[in-house]
Amino acid sequence: MRTEPDGAPASPDASARPAHDPVPAAPLLYATPDNPIPEGAVTGEIVTADHVRLRYARFMPAHATKGTVAVFPGRAEFIEKYFEVVEELLARGFCVAVLDWRGQGGSQRLLRNPAKGHVRRFSDYQLDLEAFARSVLLPDCPRPYFALGHSMGGTILLKSVVEGRRWFDRMVLSAPMLDIQVVPMPGLVGPLVALASAIGFARAFVPGGTRTPVNEMPFHTNIVTSDKVRYKRAAAVTHAHPGLGIGAPTIGWLHQATLAMAELARPETEMKIRQPLLIVAAGAERLVSNTAIEHLSSRLIAGAHVVVPASRHELLMERDIFRAQFFAAFDAFIPGSAAL
Repeated sequence: MRTEPDGAPASPDASARPAHDPVPAAPLLYATPDNPIPEGAVTGEIVTADHVRLRYARFMPAHATKGTVAVFPGRAEFIEKYFEVVEELLARGFCVAVLDWRGQGGSQRLLRNPAKGHVRRFSDYQLDLEAFARSVLLPDCPRPYFALGHSMGGTILLKSVVEGRRWFDRMVLSAPMLDIQVVPMPGLVGPLVALASAIGFARAFVPGGTRTPVNEMPFHTNIVTSDKVRYKRAAAVTHAHPGLGIGAPTIGWLHQATLAMAELARPETEMKIRQPLLIVAAGAERLVSNTAIEHLSSRLIAGAHVVVPASRHELLMERDIFRAQFFAAFDAFIPGSAAL
């Protein structure tokens, strides 16, 4: 299912759906005064093999295209947060396609409380990726295909490669979630969340977690970007359109994420990653583990690793001095060699 090209802010009725409604009323895009929708947007809804509805958007450049960059956000993110990135990729001559993962953004929620970040199994995200590739990329987007995945999005992309899926010619991973720094007593977390999930607490918030959208926390407390303008711009989107935001993850999500990250750390798993990819890490990272990123990067057969000094986790939402370094690495790696 698709909508017509969407170049204007959504109507008030579309953005003011009831808080208990687990499914967006329509696959629209939402604008704010400081975050306009890129021109020529086409939005739509796809359905996964397990019947979850996902929102996507695609954008075509004004001139000849070099291919398509598929953007895969991190946990709790949404398409609107990447409008600036979309514009920058369009200016480079790429078609751009962006997906909202299940349980967040404008895609279907999985629990009665839409503020909980939850997934039943981490492998369910592969159903999202497959539906997106088959229903959006292959029929509507020009080749070659490149992927840009941030944080959790990077983890999902790596898992797809390990499972033998080759949707993309090259991948760029921004601060991929290979281990989580902010979890206290990491050696105990795995067993504790596994136990809590097994005895019926999988759908509960992690201890201390709330329904407040993670991007609406006070700027001075955030650990993901030093750019106040970009941080507040994303907060303004979820403040104006509350249905896009989610709060803390559930115990079940953390359990599944822990299992996925542990699998990617195994030597036999790392040997399966033969996808040409570039990993860009943040030098002042405080959310995910740079040690885990370095460990994986050093064992890649067809990969490269770059660190942006002093940048925080959200490299694409950082200050221009850091974003310039990210895009310099991106431009050197994409579209890649003619041999591909």
